[in-house]
Amino acid sequence: MVQPRLRWIFPAPVTLDPEVRAAGERLGLSVRLTELLASRGLLDAAQLAAFFADPAAGLHDPRLLPDADRFAARIERARAAAERVIVFGDFDADGLTGLAILTLALRTLAVAVDPYVPDRLEEGHGLSLAAVERARATGASVIVTVDCGTTSLAEIRSSNEAGIDVLVTDHHRVPSELPPAAAIVNPHRPDSVYPDRRLAGSGVAFKLAQLLLEHEPGGADAALDLADLAAIGTVADVAPVVGENRSIARIGLERIRIGARPGIAALLARAGIEPAAADLETIGFALAPRLNAAGRVGEAAQAARLLLAEDAGEAAALADALEIANTTRRDLTRSAIDEARAVLAGGDRAGESEEPAATIVRGDWPVGIVGLVASRLAEDLGRPAIVGANLGPVVRASARSDGVLDLGATLGECADLFTRHGGHAGAAGFEMPVERWDAFSERFLLLAAIGGPADRRPVARLDLAVPAAAVGYDLHRELGRLAPCGPGNPHPLVAILGLTVTRVRAATGGHTQLTLRRVRDVLDGIAFDRSDLADQVAEGDRLDVVGRIVSRRFGGLESLQIEIRDVAPSGHHPDAAALLASLEPAGAPVLAVGGPT
Repeated sequence: MVQPRLRWIFPAPVTLDPEVRAAGERLGLSVRLTELLASRGLLDAAQLAAFFADPAAGLHDPRLLPDADRFAARIERARAAAERVIVFGDFDADGLTGLAILTLALRTLAVAVDPYVPDRLEEGHGLSLAAVERARATGASVIVTVDCGTTSLAEIRSSNEAGIDVLVTDHHRVPSELPPAAAIVNPHRPDSVYPDRRLAGSGVAFKLAQLLLEHEPGGADAALDLADLAAIGTVADVAPVVGENRSIARIGLERIRIGARPGIAALLARAGIEPAAADLETIGFALAPRLNAAGRVGEAAQAARLLLAEDAGEAAALADALEIANTTRRDLTRSAIDEARAVLAGGDRAGESEEPAATIVRGDWPVGIVGLVASRLAEDLGRPAIVGANLGPVVRASARSDGVLDLGATLGECADLFTRHGGHAGAAGFEMPVERWDAFSERFLLLAAIGGPADRRPVARLDLAVPAAAVGYDLHRELGRLAPCGPGNPHPLVAILGLTVTRVRAATGGHTQLTLRRVRDVLDGIAFDRSDLADQVAEGDRLDVVGRIVSRRFGGLESLQIEIRDVAPSGHHPDAAALLASLEPAGAPVLAVGGPT
Protein backbone atom coordinates (compact mmCIF):
# COMPACT_ATOMS: atom_id res chain seq x y z
CA MET A 1 0.00 0.00 0.00
CA VAL A 2 1.25 3.45 -0.90
CA GLN A 3 2.69 5.57 1.91
CA PRO A 4 3.00 9.38 2.01
CA ARG A 5 6.33 10.83 0.95
CA LEU A 6 5.64 14.15 2.64
CA ARG A 7 5.04 15.10 6.26
CA TRP A 8 1.46 16.40 6.25
CA ILE A 9 0.81 19.25 8.64
CA PHE A 10 -2.89 19.96 8.96
CA PRO A 11 -4.06 23.52 9.62
CA ALA A 12 -4.31 24.59 13.23
CA PRO A 13 -7.54 26.17 14.48
CA VAL A 14 -7.69 29.93 14.04
CA THR A 15 -9.67 32.34 16.21
CA LEU A 16 -10.41 35.48 14.23
CA ASP A 17 -10.34 38.90 15.82
CA PRO A 18 -13.82 40.44 15.34
CA GLU A 19 -12.30 43.38 13.43
CA VAL A 20 -10.52 41.00 11.05
CA ARG A 21 -13.72 39.02 10.53
CA ALA A 22 -15.59 42.25 9.76
CA ALA A 23 -12.83 43.39 7.39
CA GLY A 24 -13.07 40.08 5.56
CA GLU A 25 -16.82 40.47 5.20
CA ARG A 26 -16.35 43.97 3.74
CA LEU A 27 -13.97 42.50 1.18
CA GLY A 28 -16.43 39.78 0.27
CA LEU A 29 -14.32 36.99 1.78
CA SER A 30 -15.69 33.83 3.30
CA VAL A 31 -14.82 33.13 6.91
CA ARG A 32 -12.80 30.17 5.69
CA LEU A 33 -10.64 32.34 3.42
CA THR A 34 -10.20 34.99 6.11
CA GLU A 35 -9.02 32.26 8.46
CA LEU A 36 -6.63 30.95 5.84
CA LEU A 37 -5.13 34.41 5.37
CA ALA A 38 -4.84 34.84 9.14
CA SER A 39 -2.93 31.56 9.30
CA ARG A 40 -0.53 33.09 6.74
CA GLY A 41 0.13 36.07 8.97
CA LEU A 42 -2.55 38.62 8.04
CA LEU A 43 -3.65 39.14 11.60
CA ASP A 44 -5.19 42.61 11.58
CA ALA A 45 -7.73 44.45 9.45
CA ALA A 46 -5.15 46.81 7.93
CA GLN A 47 -2.99 43.94 6.69
CA LEU A 48 -6.01 42.20 5.21
CA ALA A 49 -7.16 45.36 3.44
CA ALA A 50 -3.65 46.03 2.08
CA PHE A 51 -3.50 42.51 0.61
CA PHE A 52 -6.42 43.31 -1.71
CA ALA A 53 -5.83 47.06 -2.16
CA ASP A 54 -4.62 48.90 -5.27
CA PRO A 55 -1.09 47.51 -5.70
CA ALA A 56 0.38 50.98 -6.27
CA ALA A 57 -0.59 51.81 -2.69
CA GLY A 58 1.80 49.08 -1.50
CA LEU A 59 4.90 50.67 -3.04
CA HIS A 60 7.16 52.34 -0.49
CA ASP A 61 9.15 55.56 -0.81
CA PRO A 62 12.46 54.62 -2.50
CA ARG A 63 14.23 57.42 -0.58
CA LEU A 64 14.05 55.19 2.48
CA LEU A 65 16.56 52.77 0.96
CA PRO A 66 20.06 53.20 2.43
CA ASP A 67 22.26 55.45 0.27
CA ALA A 68 19.39 56.12 -2.13
CA ASP A 69 20.16 59.83 -1.97
CA ARG A 70 23.85 59.25 -2.73
CA PHE A 71 22.93 56.95 -5.61
CA ALA A 72 20.57 59.51 -7.16
CA ALA A 73 23.02 62.38 -6.67
CA ARG A 74 25.87 60.51 -8.38
CA ILE A 75 23.64 59.58 -11.33
CA GLU A 76 22.53 63.20 -11.64
CA ARG A 77 26.18 64.29 -11.72
CA ALA A 78 26.89 61.75 -14.44
CA ARG A 79 23.91 63.00 -16.40
CA ALA A 80 24.93 66.65 -16.09
CA ALA A 81 28.55 65.96 -17.04
CA ALA A 82 27.71 63.51 -19.87
CA GLU A 83 29.66 60.73 -18.15
CA ARG A 84 29.47 57.15 -19.35
CA VAL A 85 27.92 54.57 -17.01
CA ILE A 86 28.25 50.77 -17.05
CA VAL A 87 25.37 48.78 -15.57
CA PHE A 88 26.78 45.46 -14.36
CA GLY A 89 24.08 42.83 -13.84
CA ASP A 90 24.46 39.32 -12.51
CA PHE A 91 23.86 36.57 -15.09
CA ASP A 92 20.72 35.08 -13.57
CA ALA A 93 17.15 36.22 -14.30
CA ASP A 94 17.04 38.52 -11.28
CA GLY A 95 20.27 40.26 -12.25
CA LEU A 96 19.37 40.40 -15.94
CA THR A 97 15.95 41.97 -15.34
CA GLY A 98 17.44 44.42 -12.85
CA LEU A 99 20.11 45.33 -15.39
CA ALA A 100 17.40 45.96 -17.99
CA ILE A 101 15.42 48.12 -15.54
CA LEU A 102 18.29 50.46 -14.72
CA THR A 103 19.59 50.52 -18.29
CA LEU A 104 16.16 51.59 -19.55
CA ALA A 105 15.78 54.15 -16.76
CA LEU A 106 19.17 55.69 -17.53
CA ARG A 107 18.36 55.78 -21.24
CA THR A 108 15.19 57.69 -20.38
CA LEU A 109 17.44 60.23 -18.66
CA ALA A 110 19.65 60.35 -21.79
CA VAL A 111 22.62 58.98 -19.84
CA ALA A 112 25.24 57.16 -21.93
CA VAL A 113 24.92 53.62 -20.56
CA ASP A 114 26.49 50.28 -21.48
CA PRO A 115 24.98 47.06 -20.06
CA TYR A 116 27.54 44.46 -18.98
CA VAL A 117 26.79 40.82 -18.15
CA PRO A 118 29.70 38.75 -16.79
CA ASP A 119 30.67 35.32 -18.05
CA ARG A 120 29.60 32.75 -15.44
CA LEU A 121 32.62 30.50 -15.87
CA GLU A 122 35.34 33.10 -16.40
CA GLU A 123 34.14 35.84 -14.02
CA GLY A 124 31.72 34.13 -11.62
CA HIS A 125 29.35 35.96 -9.32
CA GLY A 126 29.92 39.51 -8.16
CA LEU A 127 31.60 42.51 -9.71
CA SER A 128 34.62 41.33 -11.71
CA LEU A 129 38.00 42.86 -12.41
CA ALA A 130 37.25 42.29 -16.10
CA ALA A 131 34.30 44.66 -15.81
CA VAL A 132 36.44 47.26 -14.07
CA GLU A 133 38.94 46.98 -16.91
CA ARG A 134 36.12 47.35 -19.46
CA ALA A 135 34.98 50.54 -17.71
CA ARG A 136 38.52 51.93 -17.74
CA ALA A 137 39.02 51.04 -21.40
CA THR A 138 35.73 52.61 -22.54
CA GLY A 139 36.08 55.73 -20.44
CA ALA A 140 33.19 54.95 -18.11
CA SER A 141 33.42 56.79 -14.81
CA VAL A 142 30.59 55.01 -12.99
CA ILE A 143 29.73 51.34 -12.54
CA VAL A 144 26.28 50.42 -11.21
CA THR A 145 26.03 46.85 -9.95
CA VAL A 146 22.72 45.00 -9.94
CA ASP A 147 21.97 42.02 -7.70
CA CYS A 148 25.58 41.88 -6.53
CA GLY A 149 28.48 43.95 -5.24
CA THR A 150 27.97 44.00 -1.47
CA THR A 151 30.86 41.56 -0.96
CA SER A 152 33.09 42.81 -3.84
CA LEU A 153 35.72 44.52 -1.70
CA ALA A 154 38.79 43.90 -3.86
CA GLU A 155 37.06 44.75 -7.13
CA ILE A 156 35.63 48.00 -5.80
CA ARG A 157 39.01 49.00 -4.38
CA SER A 158 40.50 48.38 -7.83
CA SER A 159 37.75 50.47 -9.41
CA ASN A 160 38.41 53.31 -7.00
CA GLU A 161 42.12 53.22 -7.82
CA ALA A 162 41.17 53.63 -11.48
CA GLY A 163 39.04 56.67 -10.63
CA ILE A 164 35.75 54.86 -11.31
CA ASP A 165 32.91 55.21 -8.82
CA VAL A 166 30.89 52.10 -8.00
CA LEU A 167 27.23 52.30 -7.01
CA VAL A 168 26.17 48.98 -5.49
CA THR A 169 22.54 47.88 -5.73
CA ASP A 170 21.98 44.51 -4.12
CA HIS A 171 19.79 42.45 -1.79
CA HIS A 172 22.17 39.77 -0.54
CA ARG A 173 23.57 39.31 2.93
CA VAL A 174 25.72 42.14 4.19
CA PRO A 175 29.24 41.23 5.43
CA SER A 176 30.83 42.77 8.50
CA GLU A 177 33.08 44.91 6.28
CA LEU A 178 31.40 46.90 3.54
CA PRO A 179 33.26 47.70 0.31
CA PRO A 180 34.41 51.31 -0.29
CA ALA A 181 31.67 52.06 -2.82
CA ALA A 182 30.23 55.50 -3.54
CA ALA A 183 26.83 54.09 -2.55
CA ILE A 184 25.58 50.74 -1.27
CA VAL A 185 21.85 50.43 -1.77
CA ASN A 186 20.92 47.23 0.02
CA PRO A 187 17.81 46.94 2.21
CA HIS A 188 19.61 44.37 4.39
CA ARG A 189 22.16 46.86 5.68
CA PRO A 190 22.01 47.06 9.48
CA ASP A 191 21.26 50.79 9.29
CA SER A 192 18.42 50.35 6.80
CA VAL A 193 15.04 51.83 7.73
CA TYR A 194 13.33 50.55 4.59
CA PRO A 195 9.91 49.09 5.51
CA ASP A 196 10.28 45.85 3.54
CA ARG A 197 13.64 44.09 3.23
CA ARG A 198 12.33 41.25 1.07
CA LEU A 199 13.00 42.92 -2.29
CA ALA A 200 14.86 40.93 -4.93
CA GLY A 201 17.78 42.49 -6.79
CA SER A 202 15.42 43.52 -9.59
CA GLY A 203 13.08 44.94 -6.97
CA VAL A 204 15.84 47.19 -5.64
CA ALA A 205 16.58 48.26 -9.23
CA PHE A 206 12.87 49.02 -9.76
CA LYS A 207 12.75 51.21 -6.66
CA LEU A 208 15.79 53.14 -7.84
CA ALA A 209 14.20 53.58 -11.27
CA GLN A 210 11.20 55.10 -9.50
CA LEU A 211 13.54 57.46 -7.67
CA LEU A 212 15.46 58.48 -10.80
CA LEU A 213 12.37 59.09 -12.92
CA GLU A 214 10.00 60.63 -10.40
CA HIS A 215 10.58 64.24 -11.51
CA GLU A 216 10.71 63.52 -15.24
CA PRO A 217 7.64 64.24 -17.41
CA GLY A 218 5.65 61.03 -17.35
CA GLY A 219 8.37 59.50 -15.22
CA ALA A 220 6.11 57.91 -12.62
CA ASP A 221 4.25 55.92 -15.26
CA ALA A 222 7.49 55.11 -17.08
CA ALA A 223 8.85 53.62 -13.87
CA LEU A 224 5.72 51.53 -13.32
CA ASP A 225 6.10 50.23 -16.87
CA LEU A 226 9.31 48.55 -15.67
CA ALA A 227 7.43 46.49 -13.09
CA ASP A 228 7.08 43.60 -15.55
CA LEU A 229 10.84 43.10 -15.42
CA ALA A 230 10.89 43.42 -11.63
CA ALA A 231 8.10 40.86 -11.33
CA ILE A 232 10.05 38.37 -13.44
CA GLY A 233 13.22 38.86 -11.42
CA THR A 234 11.33 38.63 -8.12
CA VAL A 235 9.71 35.31 -9.01
CA ALA A 236 12.88 33.93 -10.59
CA ASP A 237 14.83 34.67 -7.41
CA VAL A 238 12.14 32.94 -5.32
CA ALA A 239 11.60 36.09 -3.28
CA PRO A 240 8.41 35.99 -1.19
CA VAL A 241 5.45 37.40 -3.09
CA VAL A 242 4.12 39.32 -0.10
CA GLY A 243 4.24 42.95 0.97
CA GLU A 244 5.83 45.21 -1.63
CA ASN A 245 6.84 42.23 -3.75
CA ARG A 246 3.16 41.35 -4.13
CA SER A 247 2.46 44.89 -5.33
CA ILE A 248 5.32 44.67 -7.84
CA ALA A 249 4.06 41.29 -9.05
CA ARG A 250 0.48 42.51 -9.52
CA ILE A 251 1.55 45.64 -11.41
CA GLY A 252 4.08 43.71 -13.49
CA LEU A 253 1.65 40.96 -14.46
CA GLU A 254 -0.85 43.54 -15.62
CA ARG A 255 1.83 45.14 -17.82
CA ILE A 256 2.67 41.74 -19.34
CA ARG A 257 -0.98 40.89 -19.96
CA ILE A 258 -1.96 44.12 -21.68
CA GLY A 259 1.23 44.91 -23.59
CA ALA A 260 4.23 42.64 -23.20
CA ARG A 261 7.49 44.21 -24.35
CA PRO A 262 8.98 42.54 -27.48
CA GLY A 263 11.43 40.28 -25.67
CA ILE A 264 8.85 38.98 -23.20
CA ALA A 265 6.28 38.51 -25.96
CA ALA A 266 8.81 36.47 -27.95
CA LEU A 267 9.60 34.22 -24.98
CA LEU A 268 5.90 33.68 -24.31
CA ALA A 269 5.38 32.76 -27.96
CA ARG A 270 8.13 30.12 -27.73
CA ALA A 271 6.40 28.71 -24.64
CA GLY A 272 3.00 28.71 -26.37
CA ILE A 273 1.42 31.09 -23.84
CA GLU A 274 -0.78 34.06 -24.63
CA PRO A 275 0.30 37.22 -22.75
CA ALA A 276 -3.26 37.70 -21.47
CA ALA A 277 -3.04 34.33 -19.68
CA ALA A 278 0.28 35.04 -17.94
CA ASP A 279 0.54 34.47 -14.20
CA LEU A 280 3.39 33.94 -11.75
CA GLU A 281 3.55 30.28 -12.75
CA THR A 282 4.18 31.46 -16.30
CA ILE A 283 7.12 33.48 -15.02
CA GLY A 284 8.49 30.67 -12.88
CA PHE A 285 8.19 27.86 -15.41
CA ALA A 286 8.32 29.57 -18.82
CA LEU A 287 10.11 32.92 -18.68
CA ALA A 288 12.67 32.56 -15.90
CA PRO A 289 14.13 29.21 -17.08
CA ARG A 290 14.64 30.57 -20.59
CA LEU A 291 16.35 33.70 -19.30
CA ASN A 292 18.51 31.70 -16.90
CA ALA A 293 19.43 29.18 -19.58
CA ALA A 294 21.47 31.79 -21.44
CA GLY A 295 23.76 32.24 -18.45
CA ARG A 296 23.91 28.55 -17.62
CA VAL A 297 24.84 27.01 -20.97
CA GLY A 298 24.99 29.92 -23.42
CA GLU A 299 25.72 33.63 -23.48
CA ALA A 300 23.86 35.58 -20.78
CA ALA A 301 24.33 38.80 -22.74
CA GLN A 302 21.83 37.42 -25.26
CA ALA A 303 19.16 37.41 -22.57
CA ALA A 304 20.00 41.01 -21.68
CA ARG A 305 19.73 42.05 -25.32
CA LEU A 306 16.38 40.26 -25.54
CA LEU A 307 14.99 42.18 -22.56
CA LEU A 308 16.22 45.48 -24.02
CA ALA A 309 15.07 44.75 -27.59
CA GLU A 310 12.68 47.25 -29.14
CA ASP A 311 12.26 45.40 -32.45
CA ALA A 312 10.06 42.30 -32.63
CA GLY A 313 12.28 40.68 -35.26
CA GLU A 314 15.42 41.05 -33.16
CA ALA A 315 13.53 39.76 -30.11
CA ALA A 316 12.31 36.70 -32.04
CA ALA A 317 15.83 35.77 -33.15
CA LEU A 318 17.17 36.13 -29.60
CA ALA A 319 14.26 34.12 -28.21
CA ASP A 320 15.14 31.32 -30.65
CA ALA A 321 18.69 31.29 -29.31
CA LEU A 322 17.43 31.13 -25.73
CA GLU A 323 15.06 28.31 -26.64
CA ILE A 324 18.00 26.24 -27.91
CA ALA A 325 19.97 27.03 -24.75
CA ASN A 326 17.00 26.05 -22.59
CA THR A 327 16.66 22.68 -24.34
CA THR A 328 20.36 22.03 -23.79
CA ARG A 329 20.02 23.12 -20.17
CA ARG A 330 17.17 20.65 -19.57
CA ASP A 331 19.15 17.76 -21.04
CA LEU A 332 22.30 18.57 -19.08
CA THR A 333 20.36 19.04 -15.85
CA ARG A 334 18.51 15.73 -16.21
CA SER A 335 21.79 13.91 -16.78
CA ALA A 336 23.54 15.66 -13.87
CA ILE A 337 20.68 14.86 -11.47
CA ASP A 338 20.90 11.17 -12.39
CA GLU A 339 24.67 11.22 -11.92
CA ALA A 340 24.42 13.03 -8.59
CA ARG A 341 21.92 10.48 -7.31
CA ALA A 342 24.25 7.68 -8.38
CA VAL A 343 27.18 9.30 -6.56
CA LEU A 344 25.09 9.68 -3.42
CA ALA A 345 23.85 6.10 -3.61
CA GLY A 346 27.41 4.80 -3.83
CA GLY A 347 29.03 7.25 -1.41
CA ASP A 348 30.59 6.74 1.98
CA ARG A 349 27.25 7.25 3.74
CA ALA A 350 25.30 4.82 1.57
CA GLY A 351 23.58 2.25 3.73
CA GLU A 352 23.75 4.25 6.96
CA SER A 353 20.58 3.98 9.01
CA GLU A 354 20.48 7.70 9.81
CA GLU A 355 20.15 10.15 6.95
CA PRO A 356 22.62 13.08 6.89
CA ALA A 357 21.34 16.56 7.76
CA ALA A 358 22.23 17.82 4.27
CA THR A 359 23.03 16.49 0.82
CA ILE A 360 26.55 17.37 -0.34
CA VAL A 361 27.91 16.14 -3.65
CA ARG A 362 30.27 17.30 -6.38
CA GLY A 363 31.11 16.15 -9.88
CA ASP A 364 32.28 17.08 -13.35
CA TRP A 365 29.13 19.03 -14.22
CA PRO A 366 28.72 22.39 -15.96
CA VAL A 367 28.90 25.11 -13.34
CA GLY A 368 25.81 26.71 -14.81
CA ILE A 369 23.47 23.89 -13.80
CA VAL A 370 24.63 22.91 -10.30
CA GLY A 371 22.07 25.25 -8.74
CA LEU A 372 19.29 23.45 -10.60
CA VAL A 373 20.60 20.09 -9.44
CA ALA A 374 20.78 21.36 -5.86
CA SER A 375 17.18 22.60 -6.07
CA ARG A 376 15.93 19.24 -7.27
CA LEU A 377 17.85 17.28 -4.63
CA ALA A 378 16.64 19.60 -1.85
CA GLU A 379 13.06 19.17 -3.03
CA ASP A 380 13.27 15.40 -3.43
CA LEU A 381 15.14 14.65 -0.21
CA GLY A 382 13.67 17.31 2.05
CA ARG A 383 17.00 18.61 3.30
CA PRO A 384 19.49 21.30 2.24
CA ALA A 385 21.56 20.41 -0.80
CA ILE A 386 24.99 21.58 -1.92
CA VAL A 387 26.21 20.62 -5.38
CA GLY A 388 29.72 21.44 -6.53
CA ALA A 389 31.25 21.61 -9.99
CA ASN A 390 34.84 20.45 -10.30
CA LEU A 391 36.89 23.17 -11.99
CA GLY A 392 40.43 21.83 -11.78
CA PRO A 393 42.02 23.10 -8.57
CA VAL A 394 38.78 24.67 -7.30
CA VAL A 395 35.18 23.68 -6.67
CA ARG A 396 32.38 26.14 -7.41
CA ALA A 397 29.16 25.17 -5.66
CA SER A 398 25.53 26.18 -5.33
CA ALA A 399 23.40 25.56 -2.27
CA ARG A 400 19.63 25.38 -1.83
CA SER A 401 17.78 25.32 1.47
CA ASP A 402 15.01 23.02 2.64
CA GLY A 403 13.09 26.05 3.85
CA VAL A 404 14.37 25.61 7.40
CA LEU A 405 18.13 26.10 7.34
CA ASP A 406 19.42 29.65 6.76
CA LEU A 407 22.10 28.99 4.17
CA GLY A 408 23.56 32.48 4.27
CA ALA A 409 24.19 32.28 8.00
CA THR A 410 25.39 28.68 7.93
CA LEU A 411 27.85 29.26 5.11
CA GLY A 412 29.05 32.31 7.00
CA GLU A 413 30.28 29.88 9.66
CA CYS A 414 32.46 28.27 6.98
CA ALA A 415 33.75 31.51 5.44
CA ASP A 416 37.37 30.78 6.32
CA LEU A 417 37.31 27.85 3.87
CA PHE A 418 36.06 29.86 0.88
CA THR A 419 37.84 32.06 -1.60
CA ARG A 420 34.49 33.79 -2.13
CA HIS A 421 30.87 33.23 -1.22
CA GLY A 422 27.51 34.95 -1.06
CA GLY A 423 23.78 34.44 -1.02
CA HIS A 424 20.82 34.54 1.32
CA ALA A 425 18.71 32.21 3.46
CA GLY A 426 17.26 30.15 0.64
CA ALA A 427 20.05 30.02 -1.93
CA ALA A 428 23.78 30.64 -1.89
CA GLY A 429 27.02 29.83 -3.63
CA PHE A 430 30.74 29.66 -3.00
CA GLU A 431 34.13 28.75 -4.42
CA MET A 432 36.95 26.97 -2.60
CA PRO A 433 40.17 25.04 -3.23
CA VAL A 434 39.33 21.42 -3.88
CA GLU A 435 41.50 20.23 -0.97
CA ARG A 436 39.17 22.01 1.49
CA TRP A 437 36.02 20.24 0.29
CA ASP A 438 36.09 17.40 2.82
CA ALA A 439 36.69 19.77 5.74
CA PHE A 440 33.83 21.93 4.55
CA SER A 441 31.48 18.97 4.14
CA GLU A 442 32.18 17.75 7.66
CA ARG A 443 31.64 21.19 9.20
CA PHE A 444 28.51 21.98 7.22
CA LEU A 445 26.88 18.66 8.11
CA LEU A 446 27.49 19.35 11.80
CA LEU A 447 26.02 22.85 11.53
CA ALA A 448 23.00 21.62 9.56
CA ALA A 449 22.30 18.89 12.11
CA ILE A 450 21.91 21.37 14.96
CA GLY A 451 18.22 21.76 15.68
CA GLY A 452 17.12 19.85 12.60
CA PRO A 453 13.72 18.10 12.63
CA ALA A 454 13.55 14.44 13.62
CA ASP A 455 11.34 13.67 10.62
CA ARG A 456 13.25 14.93 7.61
CA ARG A 457 10.59 14.23 5.04
CA PRO A 458 9.63 17.35 3.07
CA VAL A 459 6.75 19.19 4.70
CA ALA A 460 3.33 19.59 3.11
CA ARG A 461 1.78 22.45 5.08
CA LEU A 462 -1.93 22.22 4.36
CA ASP A 463 -4.21 25.22 4.02
CA LEU A 464 -7.48 23.31 3.93
CA ALA A 465 -8.85 19.83 4.44
CA VAL A 466 -12.12 19.05 2.65
CA PRO A 467 -14.24 16.00 1.94
CA ALA A 468 -14.12 14.96 -1.70
CA ALA A 469 -17.72 16.04 -2.29
CA ALA A 470 -16.86 19.65 -1.39
CA VAL A 471 -14.44 20.14 -4.31
CA GLY A 472 -16.06 22.32 -6.95
CA TYR A 473 -15.79 25.55 -8.88
CA ASP A 474 -17.07 27.56 -5.91
CA LEU A 475 -14.06 26.44 -3.88
CA HIS A 476 -11.73 26.95 -6.86
CA ARG A 477 -12.95 30.54 -7.36
CA GLU A 478 -12.72 31.26 -3.66
CA LEU A 479 -9.11 30.13 -3.42
CA GLY A 480 -8.34 32.05 -6.63
CA ARG A 481 -8.72 35.32 -4.72
CA LEU A 482 -5.28 34.70 -3.21
CA ALA A 483 -3.63 35.30 -6.60
CA PRO A 484 -0.99 36.05 -7.61
CA CYS A 485 0.52 33.10 -5.77
CA GLY A 486 4.17 32.31 -5.31
CA PRO A 487 6.75 31.95 -2.53
CA GLY A 488 5.41 33.41 0.71
CA ASN A 489 1.87 33.27 -0.68
CA PRO A 490 1.75 29.79 -2.23
CA HIS A 491 -1.11 28.24 -4.10
CA PRO A 492 -3.42 26.78 -1.45
CA LEU A 493 -2.50 23.21 -0.64
CA VAL A 494 -5.64 21.17 -0.02
CA ALA A 495 -6.13 17.74 1.51
CA ILE A 496 -9.02 16.05 -0.30
CA LEU A 497 -10.31 13.17 1.78
CA GLY A 498 -12.13 9.96 0.95
CA LEU A 499 -11.47 9.31 -2.74
CA THR A 500 -11.62 5.92 -4.47
CA VAL A 501 -9.26 5.08 -7.33
CA THR A 502 -11.06 3.95 -10.47
CA ARG A 503 -8.16 4.23 -12.93
CA VAL A 504 -4.36 4.46 -12.77
CA ARG A 505 -2.18 5.23 -15.78
CA ALA A 506 1.52 5.93 -16.20
CA ALA A 507 1.91 9.10 -18.25
CA THR A 508 4.72 10.26 -20.50
CA GLY A 509 7.47 12.18 -18.72
CA GLY A 510 7.47 10.20 -15.47
CA HIS A 511 4.01 11.31 -14.32
CA THR A 512 0.97 9.35 -13.10
CA GLN A 513 -2.66 10.04 -13.96
CA LEU A 514 -5.42 9.01 -11.57
CA THR A 515 -9.18 8.97 -11.92
CA LEU A 516 -10.73 9.35 -8.45
CA ARG A 517 -14.35 8.66 -7.59
CA ARG A 518 -16.23 10.61 -4.98
CA VAL A 519 -19.94 10.39 -4.16
CA ARG A 520 -21.59 10.99 -7.54
CA ASP A 521 -18.83 11.62 -10.06
CA VAL A 522 -15.06 11.53 -10.55
CA LEU A 523 -12.13 13.93 -10.37
CA ASP A 524 -9.07 13.70 -12.58
CA GLY A 525 -5.67 13.90 -10.94
CA ILE A 526 -2.14 14.26 -12.27
CA ALA A 527 0.92 13.56 -10.12
CA PHE A 528 3.92 15.18 -11.79
CA ASP A 529 7.27 13.43 -11.38
CA ARG A 530 5.59 10.61 -9.43
CA SER A 531 5.99 7.63 -11.74
CA ASP A 532 6.15 5.46 -8.61
CA LEU A 533 2.42 5.90 -8.02
CA ALA A 534 1.57 3.91 -11.15
CA ASP A 535 2.94 0.81 -9.39
CA GLN A 536 1.89 1.63 -5.82
CA VAL A 537 -1.75 2.61 -6.37
CA ALA A 538 -4.42 0.19 -7.62
CA GLU A 539 -8.03 0.43 -8.67
CA GLY A 540 -10.32 0.29 -5.65
CA ASP A 541 -7.80 1.87 -3.26
CA ARG A 542 -9.31 4.39 -0.87
CA LEU A 543 -7.06 7.48 -0.73
CA ASP A 544 -6.59 10.92 0.71
CA VAL A 545 -4.63 13.21 -1.58
CA VAL A 546 -2.81 16.50 -1.10
CA GLY A 547 -2.60 18.90 -4.00
CA ARG A 548 -3.77 21.99 -5.83
CA ILE A 549 -7.23 22.39 -7.31
CA VAL A 550 -6.83 23.79 -10.84
CA SER A 551 -9.03 24.37 -13.85
CA ARG A 552 -7.89 23.01 -17.19
CA ARG A 553 -9.31 23.58 -20.67
CA PHE A 554 -9.08 20.81 -23.28
CA GLY A 555 -11.00 20.54 -26.53
CA GLY A 556 -13.03 23.60 -25.67
CA LEU A 557 -14.22 22.10 -22.38
CA GLU A 558 -13.15 23.24 -18.92
CA SER A 559 -12.88 20.89 -15.97
CA LEU A 560 -11.39 20.73 -12.51
CA GLN A 561 -8.23 18.74 -11.94
CA ILE A 562 -6.14 17.93 -8.89
CA GLU A 563 -2.39 18.48 -9.23
CA ILE A 564 -1.41 15.81 -6.75
CA ARG A 565 1.60 16.38 -4.50
CA ASP A 566 1.19 13.32 -2.29
CA VAL A 567 -1.20 10.47 -1.48
CA ALA A 568 -1.92 8.30 1.54
CA PRO A 569 -4.37 5.56 2.47
CA SER A 570 -7.59 7.28 3.49
CA GLY A 571 -7.50 8.10 7.18
CA HIS A 572 -3.78 7.34 7.43
CA HIS A 573 -3.10 10.69 9.11
CA PRO A 574 -4.82 11.02 12.51
CA ASP A 575 -6.23 14.44 11.62
CA ALA A 576 -7.64 13.07 8.36
CA ALA A 577 -9.19 10.15 10.21
CA ALA A 578 -10.80 12.49 12.74
CA LEU A 579 -12.18 14.75 10.04
CA LEU A 580 -13.60 11.83 8.05
CA ALA A 581 -15.20 10.42 11.18
CA SER A 582 -16.90 13.76 11.83
CA LEU A 583 -18.59 13.84 8.44
CA GLU A 584 -22.26 13.19 8.13
CA PRO A 585 -23.34 10.69 5.46
CA ALA A 586 -24.66 13.44 3.18
CA GLY A 587 -24.40 17.18 2.93
CA ALA A 588 -21.31 17.23 5.06
CA PRO A 589 -19.80 20.66 5.68
CA VAL A 590 -16.44 21.69 4.28
CA LEU A 591 -13.64 21.30 6.80
CA ALA A 592 -11.16 24.11 6.78
CA VAL A 593 -8.76 26.24 8.77
CA GLY A 594 -10.27 26.50 12.21
CA GLY A 595 -12.70 23.63 11.65
CA PRO A 596 -16.08 23.36 9.93
CA THR A 597 -17.65 26.47 8.48
